[in-house]
Amino acid sequence: MRFAVVAQRPTPTNVALATCAVADLDSLLLTPAQALVRLEPGDVALGRLDVLTSLDGVEPGFWALDQIERGGVRLLNPPWAVVAAHDKLRTAEVLAEAGLPHPRTAPVVDGTLPSELEFPVVVKPPFGSWGHEVALCRRPKDLERHLEELRRRPWFCSTGAVVQELVPPVGHDLRLVVAGRRVVGAIERHAPPGEWRTNVALGGSRRPVSPPPRARALAVAAAGALGIDLVGVDLLPTGAGEYVVVELNGAVDFTSEYNLDEDVFAAAVTALLGSFEAAEPEPAAAGAEL
Repeated sequence: MRFAVVAQRPTPTNVALATCAVADLDSLLLTPAQALVRLEPGDVALGRLDVLTSLDGVEPGFWALDQIERGGVRLLNPPWAVVAAHDKLRTAEVLAEAGLPHPRTAPVVDGTLPSELEFPVVVKPPFGSWGHEVALCRRPKDLERHLEELRRRPWFCSTGAVVQELVPPVGHDLRLVVAGRRVVGAIERHAPPGEWRTNVALGGSRRPVSPPPRARALAVAAAGALGIDLVGVDLLPTGAGEYVVVELNGAVDFTSEYNLDEDVFAAAVTALLGSFEAAEPEPAAAGAEL
């Protein structure tokens, strides 16, 4: 059996996953087209297609993942699950159906805030990452002004935007890496001075953390609800040990700073392969732990 990370780009995370030291495992990094040619029945493939840097969708390659799965390759992070994690509207729908805490989310139409949402709100691309093009609008005039600016963005013309009610920021959040329904890595992210967002791409800093059981259970439940095998789950503390799921990332980047009890990359691959050997818990059972 071979284990392949299937991705369009050799990011540090993709390379580390494909080269981590796991005993008796032949692993490699392939593009979707290469996977279609080189993988055989019985091999395992981990889909790692990310959002486009243009923020208007997901990288191409799902067609190849569908074909290798039909050909007998065991596929982790199937296309439908990755899209559910990347598409913020779909994420909100799935988490709501599972009864998991998440900011109320809706598409914005013609600059009018949906009636079920209240200011302040956060405006995002549906397929966004790295904190890019995320804005806080405290008043209707702020939203109107921001949407006028967005109408000049190609991604907005293609996908529109989503709005979420603001979860009051506390200056830090948790990012947990879930693999095979187990938390294998975590970090606490801190916003830089004068910034409410914690994204490292925007100047945020990272600190080691041992996430509490409540946070671990919520992250596992969110991953289970979406049916995704390797995912980053961002949690925002709301007080009294409670958390809200802010976002999921279907091609999450992480480093050795995320290590918990062992190397995070080896732990992730081991957990993913182990998920084939044990029956996966139902999403409802995972949610019942909360």
